Amino acid sequence: MKKVNLWMLLLMMLAQLFALDAYGQQRIVTGRVLDNATDENMIGVSVQVKGTATGGITDMDGKFQVNVSSADAVLVFSYMGYQTEEVKVGQQSDLTIRMKEDGELLEEVVVIGYGTQKRKDVTTAISSVSTKDLDERPIVSAAQALQGKAAGVYVMQPSGTPGADMSIRVRGTTSFNGSNDPLYVVDGVAVDNINFLSPNDIASMQILKDASSAAIYGSRAANGVIMITTKAGETGKAKVALNAQIGINSVANKIESLNAVQYKELQEEIGAILNPGTADITDWHDEVYQTGLTQNYQVSVSNGNEKFKYYLSAGYLDEQGVLKAAFFRRYNFRANLENKVRDWLKVGANISYSDNSKNGITTGMGANRGGVVLAVINLPTSVPVWNEENNYYNRDFYGMNLVNPVEAMENGKNNKAQETRLIASGNATITFLPELSLKSSFTLDRRNYLKTTFTPPVHIEGIDEWGNASDNRNMNTVIVFDNVLTYQKVFDKHNVEGMAGTSWTASNYKNSWINGSHFRNSDIITLNVANKIAWNNTGTGASEWGIMSYFGRLSYNYDGKYMVTANVRRDGSSKLHPDHRWGTFPSISAAWRISSEKFMSGLDWLDDMKIRVSWGQTGNQSGVGDYAFLQKYNVTRQEWFKEGNENAVPTITQANLRTSDLTWETTSQTDIGLDLTMFNNRVNLTMDYYYKRTTDMLMYVSLPAGAAAANNIVRNEGEMTNKGFEFSISTQNFRGAFTWNTDFNISFNRNRLEKLELQKIYSGAQLSSDILKEYVVRNEPGRPLGGFYGYISDGVDPQTGELMYRDVNDDGIISALDRTYIGDPNPDFTYGMTNTLSWKNFNLSFFIQGSQGNDIYNASRIETEAMFDGKNQATRVLKRWKEPGQITDVPKAGFAIKNSSYFVEDGSYLRLKNLTFSYNFTGKLLKRWGVTRLQPYFTANNLLTITGYKGMDPEVNEWGNDGGVQGIDWGSYPHSKSFVFGVNIEF
Repeated sequence: MKKVNLWMLLLMMLAQLFALDAYGQQRIVTGRVLDNATDENMIGVSVQVKGTATGGITDMDGKFQVNVSSADAVLVFSYMGYQTEEVKVGQQSDLTIRMKEDGELLEEVVVIGYGTQKRKDVTTAISSVSTKDLDERPIVSAAQALQGKAAGVYVMQPSGTPGADMSIRVRGTTSFNGSNDPLYVVDGVAVDNINFLSPNDIASMQILKDASSAAIYGSRAANGVIMITTKAGETGKAKVALNAQIGINSVANKIESLNAVQYKELQEEIGAILNPGTADITDWHDEVYQTGLTQNYQVSVSNGNEKFKYYLSAGYLDEQGVLKAAFFRRYNFRANLENKVRDWLKVGANISYSDNSKNGITTGMGANRGGVVLAVINLPTSVPVWNEENNYYNRDFYGMNLVNPVEAMENGKNNKAQETRLIASGNATITFLPELSLKSSFTLDRRNYLKTTFTPPVHIEGIDEWGNASDNRNMNTVIVFDNVLTYQKVFDKHNVEGMAGTSWTASNYKNSWINGSHFRNSDIITLNVANKIAWNNTGTGASEWGIMSYFGRLSYNYDGKYMVTANVRRDGSSKLHPDHRWGTFPSISAAWRISSEKFMSGLDWLDDMKIRVSWGQTGNQSGVGDYAFLQKYNVTRQEWFKEGNENAVPTITQANLRTSDLTWETTSQTDIGLDLTMFNNRVNLTMDYYYKRTTDMLMYVSLPAGAAAANNIVRNEGEMTNKGFEFSISTQNFRGAFTWNTDFNISFNRNRLEKLELQKIYSGAQLSSDILKEYVVRNEPGRPLGGFYGYISDGVDPQTGELMYRDVNDDGIISALDRTYIGDPNPDFTYGMTNTLSWKNFNLSFFIQGSQGNDIYNASRIETEAMFDGKNQATRVLKRWKEPGQITDVPKAGFAIKNSSYFVEDGSYLRLKNLTFSYNFTGKLLKRWGVTRLQPYFTANNLLTITGYKGMDPEVNEWGNDGGVQGIDWGSYPHSKSFVFGVNIEF
C-alpha cells in the first residue's frame, strides 16, 4: 500500500511539473490595429489565435490583448471590408498591425443564387449595396436602403403613410398585369416582401440585375433578385450592440388654402355658395396635421467559436405619422444559429418573427369621398370643427357633401391592420469531400393577417347612423424544401465549379371576412355586438399553388482571366395548364480580365479591368390567380329570408373564359458590362448596357359585352421591351487623417410596349372627381407604359379667361378626337450620390437622390384649383384671370374643365435625402467599462427638395405599385422631413 501511495505521489509531482511548464509557455501578446491608409485606430477588429477558440476584439483605442501558448502561434486579424491579416507571433510581445482595405473588394465574397462567389470572378451584372450606415439612418423598411444606392434600381415610396410599401423596379417595368417586384431571397429563402426585416439585422445586400445572374431562380426572377444576408455570430468575445433612435417628423411641403375673405370673393364669382362667413375660425391644417414622433430601438447579442456561433436580435419601432392617428408599429425578433457538429457536418437555423400593425387613414380620394388630405384644403376656414348645437363634429359645410377630416381621423383610429409573420428555416450541410458538399434546407413561412374596421353609431338631430364594422382575416403558409449539391475543384490554373439542385414550394392560403352593422353604442367595437350581420358579404375562402424546380450551374475559370458560367432552371407551376406548366430558363455569361494580359502590364494606373457579356431568360407567373387556367364561376347568394326561399341555394354564373394554353411570361435579356479599378484602388467604375424583351405577357383581356358567356379572359399576348445604360463610380478622394469617399450612380431606361393582340388599348387611372371621371392613362403599342392621355392646353385666353384647348385634327371643333398623349411618367434618368467624410473621430455623410424628365399628373389640382363648385381652393387661384387682357397662367373661376395637360407637370426633383453627423467617443473610462463603441449621431431626412412640381411631393403615385399606371397625385399622403437623434453602443 505504501508503494502505491509513493507512486501516486511521484505521478502527481510530475503532473504538476508539466502543468507548471505549460503555464510557463503561456504569455500575453498585446498590440494595436491601425488603418493602413489613415493611421486611425480600428475598433472591433476580430483577433483570433489560429486553430483555437482563443481570441478577442480591439477596443476603442484599437488595442488588443490575447494569450498565446508558443512562439509558433499565428494571430488572425479580420474586419469587414478589409483584407484579413495573419501574423506569426514569434518572440514579439507588442504588435502593430496595419490593415488594408479591399479596394473594390475584389476578394469580397458576394452571394449569388444558391451559392457564393468572389467579386473578381463574377461574370454577371450584380450590384452591392453598402450596409455600413444603416444603423445611422431612420429607415423603417429594408427596401428604403436601396433607394439611389444602385444603378439600374429605381426605388420610390409612392405614399408617405407610415409603413407604406416601396415600389422597386430593377431595369424597368417588365410586366403589365403581373408583378414587377423583384424576388427577395433572405438567407437563402425566397420571400415576396421584406417588411418583416429589421434593417439593423442586414449584413449584406446584392442585386442580381441581368438574366444570367437571376435565371437560376427561373420563373420568379423576371424582375431581378435582391439577395439579403443577415448578420451571424463571429468568433471572439461576445458582443452586445444597442441602437436607439428618436426623431420628429413634419410635413415637408404645405399647400396654403384661401382665407375666409378670399374664399367669399371666389364664391361671388362662381356663384355656388351664397354669403359664406368672412371670419377665419378653423386652421384645418393645424387640426389635421401634427409633428410625428418616431422611436426605434434595436438590440443584438452575438458570439461564437470554431464550433458554434449565434446571433440574437430584438427590436421595437413606433412611427407616429404627420396625420393624426396614422401610425406604424413593429416588433421583431431574430435568431441565427450555426453549429459545426462534425468536420463533415454543419447545421444551422434562421428564425425570424415580426409583428407589424398600422391603421387606415383615407387618402387618395377627393374630400367628397372621405379623402383627408384634400379635405384640409377644400374646407372653408369660416366653418368650425365642432358643432356646438348638437355637440358633435360639424358636418355643415354650406350644404356641400364633404368629409370632416378631424371626425374621419377620430373614426380611423378604430381601423387597424396587423400582420404577424414567422419564417423558420433549418439547414444541414454534409461535406463528403473537400470539393463536394450537399446542403439541404427546409423553411416554413407562415403569415397571419387581420384587418378590422369600425365606424361608430351617431344619433343626433338630423343624423341617424347605426355604425358598421368589418373583420377580415387570412393565413398564408408557404413551405420550401431545397437540396443543393456543389462541387468545386482547383487544379493548376483551372477552377471548375458545378452545382445541381431541386426546390419544392407549396403555398396554402385561407381567408374569411365578415361585415356587420347596427351597434347600440361604441363601447364595444367587435362584431359580436352588431345586430345585423351581412348575409351577402360574409364568407370564407381558400386556395393553393405549388412550384417544382430543377436547376444547375457550371462555372469555369482559367487563371482568373477567362471565365464562363452557364445556368439552367426548369420550373413547373400549378397555376398553368398541365400541358404548358413546365418552363425552361437558361442563361450563359462570360468575362475576360483584360488587365491580366501581358500587353496590359505597362499600365501602372490600371489595377483591374474586366469585360462581361451575358444572356438569359427568366419567367413570371405572378400576375395570374392560383387557378388561372381553369373555368371559374361567380357565386351569388339568394335571399333565403324571403318567403318561399327558405331552402334556396346560391346561383352560379360563368366568370371567365378558360385559357387552356396559358403559359409563362418570359423575359429575355442581354447585358454587356465593364468593370474598372484604377489608381491604386482609389477609383472603381462599372458600366452596363442591357436589352430586355418580355414575350407572352400575361394579360387580362376584356371582350365586348355579349361576345361570349363571360367578357374577360386571361391569356398570353403582347410584348414589351426595356433597354438602358447604367453607370456607377466609387472614388476615394482623400486618404490619411482626413478621408473623403464618393459613390455615384446614374441609370437610363427606355420602356416600350411593342405589341398587343386581342385588346389594342388599355386605359387606367379613372378619376373620381365630381366634374371629371375620365381615364387619364392610356397604354397601347408603340409607346412607353403609363402615358397620360387627354387634351393639350395652350394656356389661358387673355380675352375670355378660358383655357385654350388645341384642335389637334384641325377640324375646327374641340372634341374627343383631339385627345392625344400629354405626358410621360417615365424618367429620362435617375441618380444617387453619397459622400462620406471623416476626420479623427468625426464623421459626416450626405446622400443626394433624384429623378429627371418624368411627368406627374397632378389630379389634386382638379379639386384645389379648378374653381367649379363651393370647395375652398389653394392660394394659387389668387392669380386667376379676372378681366380681359390679363396675362396669367390660371384661368377664370368656372372655366371649362377637361382632362388636359393643364394638370400635367414636370416631376423632376433633386433631394437631399439624408444628412448624418456622428462622433466616435474613445477613452480609458469606456475601455474600463468594456465599451468598444459609443457613437451618438444626428440625422436629417428629406431635408431639402429642389423641384418645380406644385404638389406636396414629387415622389408620388396614388396607384402604388401598378405596372401600367405611374405618376398620379390624387390627394396622396404627403412625405415628411425628419430629424433623428440616435446612439450606437457596443460592449
